Amino acid sequence: MVVIDVFRAFTTAAVALANGATSIVMVRTVEEGLALREAGIGQICMGEVRGRAPDGFDFGNSPFEISGVDFHGKTIIQRTSAGTQGIIAAANQADRLYAASLVTAEATVRALVFHSRDQISLVAMGDNGVKRTDEDELCAIHLRNRLEERPSDPDAIRRLILAGGEVGRFRDPARPYLHPEDVDIALDIDGYDFAVRVNFENGQPVARMGRPAVVRPNSVI
Repeated sequence: MVVIDVFRAFTTAAVALANGATSIVMVRTVEEGLALREAGIGQICMGEVRGRAPDGFDFGNSPFEISGVDFHGKTIIQRTSAGTQGIIAAANQADRLYAASLVTAEATVRALVFHSRDQISLVAMGDNGVKRTDEDELCAIHLRNRLEERPSDPDAIRRLILAGGEVGRFRDPARPYLHPEDVDIALDIDGYDFAVRVNFENGQPVARMGRPAVVRPNSVI
């Protein structure tokens, strides 16, 4: 199963892992995240409620905000309104679980192909998991096309997302916690050569950088 959140949870998670985080513990509530940090389960709380970083959190849910942060050796605790909720809801629903965005698309496809199952579910979280959004739906279509060994057009995906209704809020001066640079980072399709693999450990979903998969012979992916 692949849970997709492009703006911004799993783009932010990918940036954190690329910047050296050893793992990301995904939680349902702010209170749970703060309690895990207090217990020493993780060192950094990252995420949002209604787009803003909650009181007591170290960072918001912004890939740009953490783009220059060195997380080496750190465990991050992440709470978001859509992405982490979808991961938690997927507990016991899949043999293998990935947190995907456009920046890790091809690496996620390679991992899925290498560890193929009879059925792969692509779950586009959208706005708080209740409203469809262009970026998550188009990411799902892109992943499906690549899984079916069909070509995809990254430039066309970017144009469609930029023409859609979700991007405007990142340029709204009334919402300074939404950075225009978040969009640029999120639309860097295949910017990272790793998948974000999630395992459940002691009942908690824990994301780590997935090693690049070896593609099966005769695959065009």
